[in-house]
Amino acid sequence: MMLTAAMASTAAAVAGASVQRKDDPLQIFDPMNFGAKGDGKALDSPAINAAIDACSRGGGGAVHLRPGIYRSGTVILKSNVALYFEAGSTLLGSTDLHDYSEVAGISKNGPNPRHLIFAMDAEHVTLAGPGLIDGQGPHFWERSGKVPLPPEDAWVDVASHELKPKEGGRPSPLLEFVNCRWLRIEDVRIENAPGWTLRPYNCDNVTISGIAIKNPVNGPNTDGIDITCCQNVSVSNCSVETGDDATCLKSETPYGGEPRLSKNIVVTNCRLTTCCNGFKLGTGSEGGFENITFSNSTIYNSEVEFKDRVISGVALEVVDGGWIDGVQVTGIEMQRTRTPIFIRLENRKRVHDYPQHGLRNVTIENVNATGALLASSITGIEDDKVRDVTLSKIRAENVLPCRPEWVGRTVPEKDNSYPEARMFGMLPASGLYVRHVRGLQIHDAAFSATAGEARPTVTLDDVIGARVSGLQSSPISGGMPVVQAIHSSDLQISN
Repeated sequence: MMLTAAMASTAAAVAGASVQRKDDPLQIFDPMNFGAKGDGKALDSPAINAAIDACSRGGGGAVHLRPGIYRSGTVILKSNVALYFEAGSTLLGSTDLHDYSEVAGISKNGPNPRHLIFAMDAEHVTLAGPGLIDGQGPHFWERSGKVPLPPEDAWVDVASHELKPKEGGRPSPLLEFVNCRWLRIEDVRIENAPGWTLRPYNCDNVTISGIAIKNPVNGPNTDGIDITCCQNVSVSNCSVETGDDATCLKSETPYGGEPRLSKNIVVTNCRLTTCCNGFKLGTGSEGGFENITFSNSTIYNSEVEFKDRVISGVALEVVDGGWIDGVQVTGIEMQRTRTPIFIRLENRKRVHDYPQHGLRNVTIENVNATGALLASSITGIEDDKVRDVTLSKIRAENVLPCRPEWVGRTVPEKDNSYPEARMFGMLPASGLYVRHVRGLQIHDAAFSATAGEARPTVTLDDVIGARVSGLQSSPISGGMPVVQAIHSSDLQISN
């Protein structure tokens, strides 16, 4: 196959300098030379894998998919190989599970061991190009039989609970990278994942840039990007539209052993929409998360039903014995997100007994949230408090009219439940509910609610050491205060 100079230059860039030899041009392999048809009917994964094998044996280079539809089972990437998708090319996931290889070594508690693209123990691996990866997810789903909720509970419903996976399994995660170093995923479109879309697990030096993920909003368990036990990761300029958590950092061990510390991870300049959570840490949360930044991003929904809207814009959760220590969230715009901020520490299970266990040192600033339905919350449990959280320059609008039964409502502890903003039911505060926290700072925060709102704007319950300054609130009807303090001490409220 003859490549234009521009195409060769792009392929060389994505392949990386490590695959080029001093005296030889970049090697570019065309799967059609290995028997691929690109007609959407023939199974082309054997030919694609043969091209990858030849590229790897030759020391590395690029495998180039020219325009066409390549029906495929599992494609296995190897070190020093870039898989490049030309504009007009589609890698079409087969609907026959027998076309997918089962991954050896996955633990019993892991997800389905079948994937469309897979790499393990590889270095300098790249996926790039303006082409499309289509997992044909709807083929693997069926109606769940879920009974619709009554209109008064519509705010708690979730669109993706309407479907469930069919018996027999599905390829998930669609793209799986295990124990890889110097992994790059750039510019590709990924659509219709049958389950989780993209998971780097136990990887180092990962760059994910400019990709677009688009799954149906009612697709069950269709997480966008699940960064699991990875270090030194950059996710930037990505668009994720999906039916489960859009971007999620996890700490769990589907391949066995103890979880590796997740650290030095940056997610920035992204656009996220879903019916679950926008940016989330946990679950699983068996190990640690340190040095995490989420910045300059938009989390949004159109004017859709409540069940189709983001549950939490930012969700930080430790419930499995791990820890969060050092999270920075800044410059986030949220539109029609049900709950802007959800921070939760509890004891659902204790997989490992780590001395670092806990949730601490979190700063969230410059957040503007319009069209929210439920107050933000920061909650620990009685004998395990969240520590040292700072909220600064927060603007949050609650548009759900208050009901009398919400005022003064007792909030259940639920210290071993699945963590989610809607887990407590409607909260007895319109802007922020805080319980079992030590060390809280709120600066320059403004909360607004609908006319007739009768709940406090902020509730502090079992909070020790709070500093609140520059708080603004819309008017409250009835006798409730703007800030309600219960069983709390060492509080300072000013300005």
